[in-house]
Amino acid sequence: MVTTIPVRWDRPLPARPNDSGLDDGLPWRGRPEGVHMRRSSRLRAVVVGSLLAGLLAAVPAVPAAAASQSNSNPNNYLAMGDSVPFGFNPLLAQPGVNPDVFVGYPQLASELFRPRKKLFNASCPGETSTSLITGSRPDNGCQDYRQFIGALHVAYSGSQLQYAQGYVAANPRTGLITMMIGANDLFLLLDSCGGVIGCVEAGFHGLLVTLQTNLITIYSGLRQSGFHGEFVVVTYYSLNYADPVGTGLIGAIDGVLGDVTLAFGGKVADGFGAFQAAAAASGGDSCAAGLLIHLTAATCDVHPSPAGAALLAQAVRAAA
Repeated sequence: MVTTIPVRWDRPLPARPNDSGLDDGLPWRGRPEGVHMRRSSRLRAVVVGSLLAGLLAAVPAVPAAAASQSNSNPNNYLAMGDSVPFGFNPLLAQPGVNPDVFVGYPQLASELFRPRKKLFNASCPGETSTSLITGSRPDNGCQDYRQFIGALHVAYSGSQLQYAQGYVAANPRTGLITMMIGANDLFLLLDSCGGVIGCVEAGFHGLLVTLQTNLITIYSGLRQSGFHGEFVVVTYYSLNYADPVGTGLIGAIDGVLGDVTLAFGGKVADGFGAFQAAAAASGGDSCAAGLLIHLTAATCDVHPSPAGAALLAQAVRAAA
């Protein structure tokens, strides 16, 4: 008998953990099949040891890089990543939607600096660490979003990295680049495995290595394009800190993000810790704590609510 993990990343998150099925909460009328943002669910605690043991130890060390220089214009801010920095909200997503309705932590963070930072947000919903470089599928919905749903916060035709390199070359004194990427890499793995524990276990180490390699490629490309400012990576939060497996998977991804960013002289904005502290009074449940977008009174999407986005923005300000 094959043991499986119940994963349905396109369904809303219950406010309290349970194993019941829930209807799709994304109101995208007329979207093509497969156009959705996936998320994590409550993975079974019995697989914690077998899934995570030894994986991080097997990821190769990150090569050291030169520390950031300090000759940058502090008012220029480029945000990169996936649907979280984009500010995606499934309740607002419909074909032709104006991207200005989506407010993510980069916009909130830019307003916390004095003087206020000038923001260019290149993030794309559903972006993976690989598609950020290539600008092509497979991803977790970025290209479908661009083709069928709406425009991004900034316009570009190629990959997100190509846009960022062009932006940096034209604005070499840009002071800050924030990065949040990798969750969609995990979602694609879980979806491809259909919840089979052995499949996830076999693929997770490769995911971490790929994420590390891709992040090195991204940071190196930006440095080579003339960026001398500061990298700040924003770590992902857990949907429920009482779920040791889901939290462990996200923590492993966060560990790679932090290690590579620090090796490039950057800093870590502790989104994981900020959500954990805020959710503590709700038993570690980020939905019940009001940190995620409510789809109904009892269910949440995986994306931050205004309160959750504000916590991530404060983490960026504290780090930068």
